[in-house]
Amino acid sequence: MNPAKPLFEPFGGAVKGGIAFPGFRPGLFMFGPPGRGSAIAAEENRANNVTMMNKTPKGLRLHIGIFGRRNVGKSSILNALTHQAVSIVSDVAGTTTDPVEKPMELLPVGPVLFIDTAGIDDAGALGEMRVAKTRQAIDRTDVGVIVSAAGEWGDFEEGLLREFAELKTPVIVVFNKADLADGTNRSNGSYRSYEAAAAELAEKNVPVVWTVAPEGKGILDLREALIRSAPEEVINAPSILGDLVPAGEMAVLVVPIDLEAPKGRLILPQVQSIRDLLDNDAYCMVVKERELRDALERLKRPPALVVTDSQAFLKVGGDTPDSIPLTSFSILFARNKGDLAEFVRGALAIENLQPGDRVLLAEACTHHPIGEDIGTVKIPRWLTQYVGGKLECVHVRGHDYPEDLSPYKLVVHCGACMWNRREMLSRILRCRRAGVPITNYGVCIAYSLGIFERALGPFPAALEVFHQARETTS
Repeated sequence: MNPAKPLFEPFGGAVKGGIAFPGFRPGLFMFGPPGRGSAIAAEENRANNVTMMNKTPKGLRLHIGIFGRRNVGKSSILNALTHQAVSIVSDVAGTTTDPVEKPMELLPVGPVLFIDTAGIDDAGALGEMRVAKTRQAIDRTDVGVIVSAAGEWGDFEEGLLREFAELKTPVIVVFNKADLADGTNRSNGSYRSYEAAAAELAEKNVPVVWTVAPEGKGILDLREALIRSAPEEVINAPSILGDLVPAGEMAVLVVPIDLEAPKGRLILPQVQSIRDLLDNDAYCMVVKERELRDALERLKRPPALVVTDSQAFLKVGGDTPDSIPLTSFSILFARNKGDLAEFVRGALAIENLQPGDRVLLAEACTHHPIGEDIGTVKIPRWLTQYVGGKLECVHVRGHDYPEDLSPYKLVVHCGACMWNRREMLSRILRCRRAGVPITNYGVCIAYSLGIFERALGPFPAALEVFHQARETTS
């Protein structure tokens, strides 16, 4: 055995003189003399760590979108940022056809998702479809990166800048190919000099970075700009339950196990709720709806909150004493991912629905609906019963969303647990511009089942919105 080598080495680093060097992770020690076995174990641990890192849900990642014309070096920027050949790079304009996503860790921000998009100036019928996909990516971008070949700042770039400003999305401008810039205007007169453009951007407090992506020049400056531009609400994300269940108190989570429940695991909102309670030094009991009454009777003191799957609202409401606050996972995520007050106002539009009206039901997931699916079967049924006649329900999934919302009297959206908050807020804004009310699955279900006020009980501000709206219309 080599005496210069320690008997064990921590994963990704070494301990010398009691100091943990970068990469040190407690609990991942490999005992015994280093050799082929320990090297294999180290590599397995490293691979497992990368796998776990990349399994962070997209909804918990900072979304960084890279936008610009064709052939300005967007894909080269992504490859340089990630130190990987994530996107194909070519001198041929329009090489990137669909958005390319790359999850990674951007310290000290944490997990991020880079989105490389097709050129915003793509032409032709196929090009229009690519541009539509690029515009969908704008809606879910937390930090926008507008890439322009140095000396080529014009109407396309200004249009992107305006779109991000309207969405209140922080943006960084990258003048790529800086080694080729000469500071002069383009001959067709549609471009301003990059020096003039940079001066105007500085006046607007828009960060500007100069890069030569293939050589890695300016990439560290871009990373620093991304870190500085990350929205505070993304870095310090709002708690799901932390302000509702004090430290040392308990929440009861009601989780139906039916045909829609994934085999062998809980769905993401349930998992995230449990983790959020633990992060805030609270704890929980998880039961099915049939065992709730017995579980509550066994407790020495009542829980701070009962949270249920929305489709079990009526039974859970009947089994939970009025003295115990009650809400649903979907309503929790209406607040966490969207705007609960806006969804409350949207639910009031159910009162004005008439048989034959068109309602849009939107889901972030692309799961295959089975049996009594909540979005395709149960919510349309409950709304039909409430309205007293059949509604025309239109369903969309994933990032698909109608450009024209005017035909719809109401939009009902899922909890968007798989998305980042930015995309949900973008959809709310689009509904507001179109004058179409929008609500959330859980809020809609609580309203149509007559349990609205109780479900909003844990959220005084949202409940006040409901009371004020009701007084206005009465």
